[in-house]
This record gives sequence, structure tokens and C-alpha cells, in this order.
Amino acid sequence: MRMRAEASAAAGNDVMQMVSPSDLKAMLADGQELAIVDLREELIFSQGHLLFARSVPLSRLELKFARLVPRRGTRIVLCDDADGLVERAADILARAGYTNLHTLDGVAAWAEGGFELFSGVNVPSKAFGEFIEHASATPSIDAAELERLMRERSDIVVLDSRPFDEYQRVSIPTAVNVPGAELVLRVRDLAPSPQTTVVVNCAGRTRSIIGAQSLINAGVPNKVVALRNGTMGWTLAGFDCDSGKARRAGDVSREGLAWAKAAAERVARRFGVARIDLATLERWRSDDARTLYLFDVRDPREYDAGHVAGAVSAPGGQLVQATDQYAGTLGARIVLIDPAEVRAVMTASWLRQMGWRDVSVVAEAGRDTAPPPAQILGDPPPAELRIDCAGLAALMARNEATVVDLSLSRDYLRAHIPGAWFAIRSRLKRALAKIPLQGTLVLTCEDGVLAGRAAMEARALVDRPVRALAGGNAAWLAGGHALTADDGRMADEAVDAWLKPYERPQDKAAAMREYLSWEIDLPARIARDGSANFIEFRP
Repeated sequence: MRMRAEASAAAGNDVMQMVSPSDLKAMLADGQELAIVDLREELIFSQGHLLFARSVPLSRLELKFARLVPRRGTRIVLCDDADGLVERAADILARAGYTNLHTLDGVAAWAEGGFELFSGVNVPSKAFGEFIEHASATPSIDAAELERLMRERSDIVVLDSRPFDEYQRVSIPTAVNVPGAELVLRVRDLAPSPQTTVVVNCAGRTRSIIGAQSLINAGVPNKVVALRNGTMGWTLAGFDCDSGKARRAGDVSREGLAWAKAAAERVARRFGVARIDLATLERWRSDDARTLYLFDVRDPREYDAGHVAGAVSAPGGQLVQATDQYAGTLGARIVLIDPAEVRAVMTASWLRQMGWRDVSVVAEAGRDTAPPPAQILGDPPPAELRIDCAGLAALMARNEATVVDLSLSRDYLRAHIPGAWFAIRSRLKRALAKIPLQGTLVLTCEDGVLAGRAAMEARALVDRPVRALAGGNAAWLAGGHALTADDGRMADEAVDAWLKPYERPQDKAAAMREYLSWEIDLPARIARDGSANFIEFRP
């Protein structure tokens, strides 16, 4: 640890304090605001990380950090593999005004201190789903039994609790898309007869369990079950999934809304969900001592039509499914917005059980139609480090440019400037060692922002001119130039992305089985870790 502290001081990061694993464990238990930020690339993060760490790779730090950790005085613990990422991040964050920075001496130190590391992503939410299934004895049905009921034309309705784009990719036959937080609001219109069995599914387990238990908690008179292992379980059982379907729940009827509001009121009382008014919200917004997250939990189409200024679109089912992607600061205030209250109350009930103590609901629509402006750290490159599309095209025509694309690997593989190399910004030095450089080094990315932030770093790594493409690949395409998916030049491995089981190039069935087993095993690992404060509310 002394060596790391000396390296930090040498890098000018005297603002950063070292913490031991036991210190960090105590921080997790003291009830104060805390953000644990893992700076490694997503795939590396997924191979072993602290339970409540947020994945914010150094390669995209300026783009993601301020949204996840908006308050500059937040107590922050930065993590890496003791490979210099922390020092580089601390420099960026200190210049952006973050004043309460700490570091762990490498993620391995946590395990060496006797504490648990977790594989996978969205682990707190995934573990919470398994906790709820055990605590609530959430009923489920396997794929073979559901297929039999379908074949026999039994009185059932299948509700897919994922976002519409996931549903369109693959779905259970006959399923209607009703994203998680919408279930209680819309179920009476979709299953008006109490004799209808309601089956809730997702791709795997979490949203099936949470969705089914939401309906049960709301007091739906129907029999409600989760489809065990979701579309993955359906596929592994040998049944075909649909794709490209567009069955969505319609508008909510007056009767359906009345039932849902009454159900939500019962849930609010049971789980202690607080309501606040706009005056309270405004007072909290001006409180510099606390972090506030303001989430609109409605369908994104409703959010786009009008929302409270400053609110972020976070559909309730996804907020519960991937809380770590929306709220980076543990112990923060969370305010959920929904004019009908139903979706906000149901989402708040789950966040409360997940251990978020300060969650409130506001019933307000708002009139803003644009999302909050992106909070990007750092400054754009000076004019002398920028190049426009015409300038790059001229260099390329003379073979006097080497283009390096810092986009996410999936975006690079989908479309890039012809001849461009893929590299990861945090590992740019090693990538440049593999690239035969000629002429000017031109950095690009999806929209040019990240490339601009990396230009000064790159200039210190090479003995040739460096430029950042203004507007990035989007400007290149808009200017009438071609992008291609061919001739991929990978100067680094695609460690920036964790792939879902059905996205992996290897045996997809084996990947699905492995993933489902991983989910089922989480409660035992959570118990060993001891950091989670999931709450079991008795009926």
C-alpha cells in the first residue's frame, strides 16, 4: 500500500487517500453516502469485482462519471488492478472538482483481506431477485408446463416484462410486452377475468421474479407465476422463440387505472413508500450535502412527450434490474416520478426492499421534452488538435493518416471509417505499439467527444502530429463519407464489453446454462459477503 501511495503522490494526486479493505468494509456499513467506482474495462470488471462497485471504465470516464456520481463532495473509492488507472482517473476527477477521493490498493486486495469478489454484471439487482424468490416463495412454472398449457389452449396470458427492444429480439409465443413497472398498471385490462393465469417472463430470472411478485404484492386476484429461467429456459427446453413481434399493452382503461391506484396505495402503506410535493423536491435539489437522483419511471415514450425538468428516463423495471447503472452513490436520495403514481410506487417498493432507505414518489407530469444535457467532464481539445472531415479525407487520400477509433467495440465492428484501427482509450499505449503508424494520428469515436478528451494523452505517446476528428464517425457519415463493417483492425481485445449469453460466439446453450446457474448461486455468495442489506417485509 505504501508503494501505491508514493506513486499517487508522484502523479500529483495528493487529494487521494488510501483505504484498506477493512476501512472500506466499515464505510459500507456506516450509512453515509459512498460511491465505489471500478475503473477497469467492463469484461475485466465482470470477472471479479466488489459487490457494490459501479463499472465506470477509465476509457469512458468523462462521459459516464458525472451522471452516476453527480455531487462533487461525494465520498468516492476508486478501484483498479493496481495498474495506474486510479491515478489517471483521480487526476481527471480532481480537475473536475471532486474533492473526496480514496483508493483501494487493487481489487485483489479486497479478496486478500478475506472478502468476496463477484463475477457478472448488475450483481446487486440479480442477487436481489433471487433473494425475493426465496423470501416471498414466488411461484414459478417451467417451460414444459407452459408449453403444455398453451397447447391445451388453457386460459393464460404471458406478459413479457422486458423493454420493447429486448422483447422484439426474442419472445415467448403469444407474449405481450408489458415492461416491469407497467405490470400492475395494466394487468386488469390484460387479464380481466380472475380465472386467467398470468405468466410473467424475461430473458432469464430477475425480471420474471420481480414482475410476478409485483402482481402478487399488488393483490391481483389471478394465479400469477414467473416463467422459470425466461426465454433462455424456453430455448433450452427445445421450444422455438418468436422474434420481431410488436404486441404491446394498449391504453389503460378507467377501471384498470382505478384498480391499479388502489393496489398501489396498499403497496405504499405496506412498504413505507413516501410521497413528496414539488416544493420538497426543489428544496432537495438545492441541498449540496446530499446526492439526489430524479428518475422518471414511465415508458420512454411518455417521458419523451413531457417530463419534469432534470429528470432522467429510468423505466421502473430496468431501474430495479440494473440499479447500479443508474445510481452510483449508495445512501443517496432517490425521487421517482409518475403522474399516475402506480409505477413509481411499485418501483419504490422494490428499491426500499433492496436497501435504499431514502426513496420518495412525486406525482407530476412536467413539460420538458428534451433529456437533461449530458454532463461531460474535462475540456474539448484546443483548435490545433482538431481536424474536420474534409481535412481527414484529404490526408487519407494521400496515405498520410492513421485513424484510431476509440468507440465501443460493438459500435466499431458495426461501422467504422475504412482503414481505422480499434483501440481502447485506457489501453491506448499498448494498442499504438501494434499499429504501423504513418502520417498524422487521427483519433475518432462515435461522436468525437471521447476522441477529443484523449488527444492530449495520445500526443504524449507518439512522435508525430495528433488530431481528433471533430464530430467523430457521426460527422464523417453525415458529411457523405462511407463507414464500413469490413476490414476490422483490432489493435486490442474487445475487453470493453461483457456479452450476454445469447450474444456470445461460443456454444450459446452452454453459456445460457452457465449464466442461469450463476444467478441461482448468488444468494449464498451474498450471504458470505455480508454487505447487502436486503429487507424482508412480512405479509
